[in-house]
This record gives sequence, C-alpha cells and structure tokens, in this order.
Amino acid sequence: MKKIVRFGLGFVALLVCCFALAAAPTAKKNLDKGGKYMGDKIVKTDAEWKKLLTEEQYNVLRKEGTEAPFKNPYWDNHAKGMYLCAGCGLELFVSDTKFESGTGWPSFYQPAFPQNVASTVDKSWGMIRTEVHCPRCGGHLGHVFDDGPKPTGLRYCINSASLKFVPENKK
Repeated sequence: MKKIVRFGLGFVALLVCCFALAAAPTAKKNLDKGGKYMGDKIVKTDAEWKKLLTEEQYNVLRKEGTEAPFKNPYWDNHAKGMYLCAGCGLELFVSDTKFESGTGWPSFYQPAFPQNVASTVDKSWGMIRTEVHCPRCGGHLGHVFDDGPKPTGLRYCINSASLKFVPENKK
C-alpha cells in the first residue's frame, strides 16, 4: 500500500511540474535561419514588462517611443565597454564602434554581432525609415541610417533608455 501511495504522489508531482512548465512559456524558439538571432525569444506580458522596466524604458522598448536628445545617459559616454539590451541583456553594441554623430543619441556604426540587432521598415511619422530592435525580446532600440562613418557607412541611432552599459572592467 505504501508503494502505491508513493507512486501516486510521485506521479502527481510529475504532472504538476509538467503543467507548470507548459503554463509558463517565457521563452519561444526562434527558428529563423536567415542569419538572424537563433536563440530563445523572451515573451512577457505588458504587466511583466512594466514591473521590469522604468517608465522611460517601457515607453521606448515596448511602445517604440523616443527619448529627448542630449538629455540621456549614453549620448556622451566615452567609457570602454559593452552596451546591452535594457530589456533582456543581449549584447548589442561595443563602445569601439560608437561615434559622435551630433544627434544627441548614442550612435554606432555596427552591432557587436550582426544577428543581435534586427530591423524592420518603419513608415511612421510620414517617413520611411529602418527601425532596429532586439531580436530576443523585441524591444525597440532606435533606427539605422546610411549616413554613418566608414567602414560600414551606417549610423545606428539608439535610445539610451533601450541600453544598459557594462564597463569593460566589469564584464
């Protein structure tokens, strides 16, 4: 009788674990093979994002807002290090690719890894631009323009609110 009870309790515990895993899908596989980010996608509810992010980060990353130029923490940051997605921590840009664009936002001529910055066409505000976003959490980062310096000729104009800077000595 004790063996049956132990087996039953073990089976119930197994079922509870399976249901818990199935009911909380926080990550979804990205199977896109076109050179895009191949890791897990982070999926959260709006309420979860609001708890995780500051009001400004939420506005930029989740609502595709834009912060004020020249009044953000990284436009004039010259320290060596890595810029991560403020939503999920994915490595986006290396400080060595940051340059002075005069726009008031952090600007980079290339991502740390090409697959770590995704893009889509943005037709808002009566313009056609290329929006860039984090491929892991879907957070809006900014836009990319073709008026940047060599070697790429690109200018990734990124909102500081979408970034978290990690100094080189803290990696």
